[in-house]
Amino acid sequence: MKNLLKLTLLLMFSLASVYLFSQNYCKVLKPEIAGNYLGKCKNGLAHGKGKAVGKDTYEGQFNKGLPDGKGTYTWSTGEVYKGEWKDGFQEGEGQYKFKKNGNDTTISGIWIKDVYTGPRPVKPRIKNSLGVDRYNFMRMSDIKNRILIDFYQNGARNTGIQNLMMTTTSGYETSVGQSVGYDGVTFPVTIKLNYTTWNKLRTSQNYIIFEFEITEPGDWKVEVYN
Repeated sequence: MKNLLKLTLLLMFSLASVYLFSQNYCKVLKPEIAGNYLGKCKNGLAHGKGKAVGKDTYEGQFNKGLPDGKGTYTWSTGEVYKGEWKDGFQEGEGQYKFKKNGNDTTISGIWIKDVYTGPRPVKPRIKNSLGVDRYNFMRMSDIKNRILIDFYQNGARNTGIQNLMMTTTSGYETSVGQSVGYDGVTFPVTIKLNYTTWNKLRTSQNYIIFEFEITEPGDWKVEVYN
Protein backbone atom coordinates (compact mmCIF):
# COMPACT_ATOMS: atom_id res chain seq x y z
CA MET A 1 0.00 0.00 0.00
CA LYS A 2 2.83 2.40 0.90
CA ASN A 3 4.64 1.56 -2.33
CA LEU A 4 1.48 2.27 -4.33
CA LEU A 5 1.07 5.62 -2.57
CA LYS A 6 4.71 6.54 -3.27
CA LEU A 7 4.33 5.57 -6.92
CA THR A 8 1.16 7.67 -7.25
CA LEU A 9 2.80 10.71 -5.65
CA LEU A 10 5.88 10.32 -7.85
CA LEU A 11 3.71 10.12 -10.96
CA MET A 12 1.74 13.22 -9.95
CA PHE A 13 4.96 15.13 -9.26
CA SER A 14 6.40 14.09 -12.62
CA LEU A 15 3.28 15.18 -14.50
CA ALA A 16 3.20 18.50 -12.64
CA SER A 17 6.88 19.09 -13.44
CA VAL A 18 6.32 18.39 -17.13
CA TYR A 19 3.29 20.71 -17.14
CA LEU A 20 5.12 23.55 -15.42
CA PHE A 21 8.10 23.06 -17.70
CA SER A 22 5.88 23.29 -20.75
CA GLN A 23 4.30 26.51 -19.48
CA ASN A 24 7.66 28.14 -18.76
CA TYR A 25 8.69 27.58 -22.35
CA CYS A 26 5.38 28.48 -23.97
CA LYS A 27 5.65 31.99 -25.40
CA VAL A 28 3.00 34.64 -25.83
CA LEU A 29 3.99 37.06 -28.59
CA LYS A 30 1.78 40.01 -27.67
CA PRO A 31 4.05 42.08 -25.36
CA GLU A 32 1.27 43.51 -23.19
CA ILE A 33 0.23 40.03 -21.99
CA ALA A 34 3.60 38.28 -22.23
CA GLY A 35 4.12 37.43 -18.56
CA ASN A 36 2.64 34.28 -17.06
CA TYR A 37 0.81 31.84 -19.32
CA LEU A 38 -1.38 28.90 -18.41
CA GLY A 39 -2.92 26.84 -21.17
CA LYS A 40 -2.30 24.80 -24.28
CA CYS A 41 0.94 25.01 -26.17
CA LYS A 42 2.31 23.99 -29.56
CA ASN A 43 5.87 24.27 -30.82
CA GLY A 44 6.77 26.53 -27.90
CA LEU A 45 3.93 29.00 -28.55
CA ALA A 46 0.56 29.54 -26.90
CA HIS A 47 -1.89 27.62 -29.07
CA GLY A 48 -5.45 26.73 -28.14
CA LYS A 49 -7.30 27.82 -25.05
CA GLY A 50 -5.29 29.64 -22.41
CA LYS A 51 -4.80 32.62 -20.12
CA ALA A 52 -1.94 35.12 -20.35
CA VAL A 53 -1.19 37.72 -17.70
CA GLY A 54 1.24 40.57 -18.15
CA LYS A 55 0.54 44.27 -17.93
CA ASP A 56 -2.89 43.34 -19.31
CA THR A 57 -4.79 40.04 -19.19
CA TYR A 58 -6.22 37.88 -21.95
CA GLU A 59 -8.20 34.66 -21.64
CA GLY A 60 -9.43 32.74 -24.64
CA GLN A 61 -8.17 31.21 -27.86
CA PHE A 62 -4.56 31.51 -29.08
CA ASN A 63 -2.94 30.71 -32.41
CA LYS A 64 0.85 30.64 -32.79
CA GLY A 65 1.38 32.77 -29.70
CA LEU A 66 -1.25 35.43 -30.41
CA PRO A 67 -4.88 35.94 -29.42
CA ASP A 68 -6.89 34.41 -32.24
CA GLY A 69 -10.52 33.30 -32.09
CA LYS A 70 -12.83 34.27 -29.24
CA GLY A 71 -11.46 35.75 -26.06
CA THR A 72 -11.67 38.40 -23.35
CA TYR A 73 -8.99 41.08 -22.98
CA THR A 74 -8.79 43.21 -19.83
CA TRP A 75 -6.56 46.29 -19.82
CA SER A 76 -4.70 47.36 -16.69
CA THR A 77 -6.85 50.51 -16.73
CA GLY A 78 -10.06 48.46 -16.43
CA GLU A 79 -11.46 48.41 -19.98
CA VAL A 80 -12.70 45.03 -21.23
CA TYR A 81 -13.14 43.71 -24.77
CA LYS A 82 -14.97 40.41 -25.28
CA GLY A 83 -15.23 39.09 -28.79
CA GLU A 84 -13.32 37.94 -31.84
CA TRP A 85 -9.56 38.18 -32.44
CA LYS A 86 -7.24 37.61 -35.39
CA ASP A 87 -3.42 37.61 -35.30
CA GLY A 88 -3.40 39.50 -31.98
CA PHE A 89 -5.88 42.19 -33.09
CA GLN A 90 -9.51 42.83 -32.24
CA GLU A 91 -11.01 41.57 -35.49
CA GLY A 92 -14.65 40.74 -36.06
CA GLU A 93 -17.62 41.13 -33.77
CA GLY A 94 -17.12 42.18 -30.16
CA GLN A 95 -18.24 44.17 -27.16
CA TYR A 96 -16.12 46.86 -25.47
CA LYS A 97 -16.84 48.07 -21.92
CA PHE A 98 -15.25 51.22 -20.49
CA LYS A 99 -15.86 54.27 -18.32
CA LYS A 100 -17.04 57.52 -19.90
CA ASN A 101 -17.50 60.55 -17.67
CA GLY A 102 -17.56 58.17 -14.73
CA ASN A 103 -20.39 56.06 -16.19
CA ASP A 104 -20.24 52.47 -17.40
CA THR A 105 -20.40 52.46 -21.21
CA THR A 106 -20.64 49.62 -23.71
CA ILE A 107 -20.26 49.62 -27.49
CA SER A 108 -20.92 46.57 -29.62
CA GLY A 109 -20.20 45.96 -33.27
CA ILE A 110 -17.45 45.21 -35.76
CA TRP A 111 -13.70 45.72 -35.27
CA ILE A 112 -10.88 45.71 -37.81
CA LYS A 113 -7.28 45.64 -36.49
CA ASP A 114 -8.27 47.11 -33.11
CA VAL A 115 -10.38 49.86 -34.70
CA TYR A 116 -14.13 50.05 -34.09
CA THR A 117 -15.89 50.42 -37.45
CA GLY A 118 -19.51 50.60 -36.27
CA PRO A 119 -22.49 48.48 -35.26
CA ARG A 120 -23.06 45.06 -36.76
CA PRO A 121 -24.85 45.52 -40.11
CA VAL A 122 -28.51 44.56 -40.14
CA LYS A 123 -29.10 41.64 -42.49
CA PRO A 124 -31.64 42.02 -45.32
CA ARG A 125 -35.13 41.08 -44.15
CA ILE A 126 -37.80 39.20 -46.09
CA LYS A 127 -41.20 40.83 -45.59
CA ASN A 128 -43.23 38.62 -47.94
CA SER A 129 -42.42 35.62 -50.10
CA LEU A 130 -44.65 33.46 -52.30
CA GLY A 131 -43.40 30.91 -54.85
CA VAL A 132 -39.68 31.65 -54.28
CA ASP A 133 -37.48 28.57 -53.79
CA ARG A 134 -34.51 30.47 -52.40
CA TYR A 135 -32.72 33.80 -52.56
CA ASN A 136 -29.30 35.31 -52.05
CA PHE A 137 -28.20 38.83 -51.02
CA MET A 138 -24.68 40.02 -51.82
CA ARG A 139 -23.21 43.42 -50.96
CA MET A 140 -20.73 43.99 -53.79
CA SER A 141 -19.20 47.34 -52.71
CA ASP A 142 -19.91 50.68 -51.07
CA ILE A 143 -19.12 52.75 -54.17
CA LYS A 144 -22.76 53.49 -54.93
CA ASN A 145 -26.24 52.88 -53.50
CA ARG A 146 -27.85 50.48 -55.94
CA ILE A 147 -29.80 47.23 -55.95
CA LEU A 148 -29.73 44.87 -58.95
CA ILE A 149 -31.96 41.81 -59.13
CA ASP A 150 -31.32 38.61 -61.10
CA PHE A 151 -33.86 35.81 -61.69
CA TYR A 152 -32.81 32.17 -61.98
CA GLN A 153 -34.41 28.80 -62.62
CA ASN A 154 -32.92 25.32 -63.11
CA GLY A 155 -29.38 26.68 -62.73
CA ALA A 156 -29.70 29.32 -65.47
CA ARG A 157 -31.23 32.73 -66.05
CA ASN A 158 -34.99 32.62 -65.86
CA THR A 159 -36.14 33.92 -69.23
CA GLY A 160 -39.80 33.07 -68.56
CA ILE A 161 -40.54 36.10 -66.38
CA GLN A 162 -43.83 37.77 -67.34
CA ASN A 163 -45.84 40.73 -66.04
CA LEU A 164 -43.02 41.93 -63.83
CA MET A 165 -44.02 44.77 -61.52
CA MET A 166 -41.54 46.40 -59.14
CA THR A 167 -42.12 49.00 -56.46
CA THR A 168 -39.65 50.70 -54.15
CA THR A 169 -39.59 53.22 -51.33
CA SER A 170 -36.69 55.10 -52.98
CA GLY A 171 -34.48 55.18 -56.07
CA TYR A 172 -35.12 55.09 -59.81
CA GLU A 173 -35.34 52.10 -62.13
CA THR A 174 -32.16 50.88 -63.80
CA SER A 175 -30.90 47.82 -65.69
CA VAL A 176 -27.48 46.31 -66.37
CA GLY A 177 -27.56 43.50 -68.91
CA GLN A 178 -30.26 41.11 -67.73
CA SER A 179 -30.26 42.56 -64.22
CA VAL A 180 -33.01 44.99 -63.19
CA GLY A 181 -33.37 47.12 -60.10
CA TYR A 182 -32.91 50.60 -58.67
CA ASP A 183 -30.13 53.17 -58.55
CA GLY A 184 -29.85 56.22 -56.29
CA VAL A 185 -31.37 54.28 -53.41
CA THR A 186 -31.78 55.76 -49.93
CA PHE A 187 -31.49 53.15 -47.18
CA PRO A 188 -33.32 51.53 -45.55
CA VAL A 189 -35.29 50.59 -48.63
CA THR A 190 -38.16 48.19 -49.26
CA ILE A 191 -38.59 46.62 -52.70
CA LYS A 192 -41.53 44.47 -53.80
CA LEU A 193 -41.59 42.20 -56.85
CA ASN A 194 -44.68 40.69 -58.46
CA TYR A 195 -44.48 38.49 -61.56
CA THR A 196 -45.51 35.21 -63.16
CA THR A 197 -43.17 32.49 -64.37
CA TRP A 198 -43.28 28.91 -65.60
CA ASN A 199 -42.65 26.20 -63.03
CA LYS A 200 -39.48 24.12 -63.38
CA LEU A 201 -41.20 21.54 -65.59
CA ARG A 202 -42.84 24.29 -67.66
CA THR A 203 -46.25 22.69 -67.18
CA SER A 204 -47.95 25.61 -65.42
CA GLN A 205 -47.36 29.22 -64.45
CA ASN A 206 -46.89 30.42 -60.89
CA TYR A 207 -47.61 33.81 -59.39
CA ILE A 208 -44.62 35.15 -57.46
CA ILE A 209 -44.38 37.73 -54.68
CA PHE A 210 -41.05 38.71 -53.19
CA GLU A 211 -40.76 41.71 -50.86
CA PHE A 212 -37.59 42.55 -48.94
CA GLU A 213 -35.93 45.31 -46.94
CA ILE A 214 -32.23 46.25 -47.01
CA THR A 215 -30.87 48.55 -44.33
CA GLU A 216 -27.13 48.72 -44.98
CA PRO A 217 -26.08 51.15 -47.76
CA GLY A 218 -24.07 49.80 -50.68
CA ASP A 219 -24.15 48.26 -54.13
CA TRP A 220 -26.26 45.11 -53.74
CA LYS A 221 -27.03 42.11 -55.93
CA VAL A 222 -30.14 40.06 -55.17
CA GLU A 223 -30.63 36.62 -56.72
CA VAL A 224 -34.13 35.14 -56.79
CA TYR A 225 -34.61 31.42 -57.63
CA ASN A 226 -37.95 29.91 -58.77
